[in-house]
Amino acid sequence: MNDVWPLVHAERAALVGDLESLDDGQWEEPSLCSGWTVHDVVAHLVDTARTTRLGFLLGLAGARFDFDRQNARGVERERCASPRDTLERLRQAAARTSTPPAPLDSRLVEEIVHGEDIRRPLGIARSYPREAVVRSLRLQVRTPASFGGARELVARTRLTASDAGLSIGEGPEVCGPALSLLLAVSRRRVALDDLGGPGLSALAAGI
Repeated sequence: MNDVWPLVHAERAALVGDLESLDDGQWEEPSLCSGWTVHDVVAHLVDTARTTRLGFLLGLAGARFDFDRQNARGVERERCASPRDTLERLRQAAARTSTPPAPLDSRLVEEIVHGEDIRRPLGIARSYPREAVVRSLRLQVRTPASFGGARELVARTRLTASDAGLSIGEGPEVCGPALSLLLAVSRRRVALDDLGGPGLSALAAGI
C-alpha cells in the first residue's frame, strides 16, 4: 500500500501550486466545510499531514474523544496569522508519510475531498488521477459513518462512475463522475447537481 504516498504527495504539491496566487479575500472565502474558510482547511491539511499515530491518539484523548474538537484544535495550532505562512507550512509538510491510525487510502480521501472543499468555492478546477479518486471512493463506501465514511449512507444504493467503468453496491442507481460520487458520499451536497439516477433522491435525503 506504500504506492499511496506518491499520489498523496502529488495532490499536496498541486494544491500548494493552486493556492500560491490567492489574494487575501480568497483565503477568507467559505469552504465547503461548514464553518471553515479556505485558510482553515489548509491549516487542517497541515495538521493531518503532520499527524502521527501516537499523536492522533494523544490528541483525541486530550479532546475527550471528540473528533470535531480535535480537528478544531489542529486548525488553531497550524493556522498562522498570515495565510502565506500557513501555505508554507503545507509546502514543508507535503512530502511527509506520517499518518493517523487509519487505512492509508484515507490520506487520498483527505487530500481530494478537502482539495475540492477549497477549489470549488474559488472556481479552481483540477483533473485528479482516476486511480486516486476510485481508491478514495471505494474506501469511503466501506467505511462506517462513525469513522467519517458512508457505508450506511449507500447501503442500499448502486454507485456507478460514468467516467471510470466502476459500479459499487446494489439497489437504485446513482450515476455520474467518480469525483462527484466521492464528494456526495462525503456529504458535500454541491456534488448532487452532477449526479442522476433513481437512487439520487434517497442519497440526497441522507446527506
